[in-house]
Amino acid sequence: MLQALAKASAALVPRVAGWVRTMASHQLLVAPPQALLKPLSVPQRLLLGPGPSNLAPRVLAAGGLPLLGHMHKEMFQIMDEIKEGIQYVFQTRNPLTLAVSGSGHCALEAALFNLLEPGDSFLVGVNGVWGQRAADIGERIGARVHPMTKDAGGHYTLQEVEEGLAQHKPVLLFLTHGESSTGVLQPLDGYGELCHRYQCLLLVDSVASLGGAPIYMDQQGIDVLYSGAQKVLNAPPGSAPISFSDRARNKAYTRRTKPFSFYLDLKWLANIWGCDDKPRVYHHTTPIVSLYSLRESLALLAEQGLENSWRQHREATAYLHGRLQGLGLQLFVRESATRLPTVTTVAVPAGYDWRDIVNYVMDHFGIEITGGLGPSTGKVLRIGLLGCNASRDSVDRVMEALKEALQRCPKKKL
Repeated sequence: MLQALAKASAALVPRVAGWVRTMASHQLLVAPPQALLKPLSVPQRLLLGPGPSNLAPRVLAAGGLPLLGHMHKEMFQIMDEIKEGIQYVFQTRNPLTLAVSGSGHCALEAALFNLLEPGDSFLVGVNGVWGQRAADIGERIGARVHPMTKDAGGHYTLQEVEEGLAQHKPVLLFLTHGESSTGVLQPLDGYGELCHRYQCLLLVDSVASLGGAPIYMDQQGIDVLYSGAQKVLNAPPGSAPISFSDRARNKAYTRRTKPFSFYLDLKWLANIWGCDDKPRVYHHTTPIVSLYSLRESLALLAEQGLENSWRQHREATAYLHGRLQGLGLQLFVRESATRLPTVTTVAVPAGYDWRDIVNYVMDHFGIEITGGLGPSTGKVLRIGLLGCNASRDSVDRVMEALKEALQRCPKKKL
């Protein structure tokens, strides 16, 4: 017996050696990165840009919870709780409510990929970068895109929208509720009813406004509403709440062609999120840890109450506006009623390079503010008061930094 085992072992030796040679038949050309052999180091900063925002401690702690499988019943329970939280913050009873695995951009694509088909007429409010991007995606789909272009700082009236609806007869209208690139808050009352009178669906971007400004999806007749986790919700980027009305669901479910994206196909997403009363079938691996964080962020907002959150942002931003004007700075959006209460845009003071101010505030105070984006590039500074950062303390800290930056940064020679 022992002799037989010895012979068998001896016979395996060359075979194992062959396997080793096959696995290591080439030299490694890339050495282990030295940077990855050191501990991860992340600076502590106060994030007062338009997003992402600082994480609430409870949300941060959720990221360290044990991992579940994405098809475990406990994970489905967490997803169901997230749906209820989204219905609350959106103020909707839509059954087709979920969180897309991606940022707000991903939710925008989910809406457009499912609602638009080649040749459809698409009316887009372009008063900032998000309208520009909605129009771009619509063109990629092959829709007939009709931009309603406004200068940065402007918003749309019911009369202007009705003129566009009557002229272009669109199947979908896109408006940005909180245009973070320009600091504009778009009124929404009456726009859904107007769209439905013209057999048009209303799609609204609330990425920068959700939780900071009132929005009532069902009562305002919004057919598709989406947002992002990384703004007022104080959660990590990577999950995006979205909800579809029955009208929007019917448009998506009766389309002539399949959506361009399998990953964002609404029927698959509805199933994995338990929105269709059918057994859940694997579609993609959801970002489990991000969903833990989103669940906790929605729980915090539910505990605070929407109206209290709206009040918090309104009061903190009014205090910021007063301090900015006291420093001699000019608010970019002229009408106070259409100023976004989460992201304030300030005209870059004459003679200064906005980059110098932004860099000084970051380098000397560890505070992030940003310059403009899209049509506001070079024109404004953007200061965000999002969620737990919407406080007088945040305002006092950033104003101290701004005041010193304006004293120390070089001015251009006129």
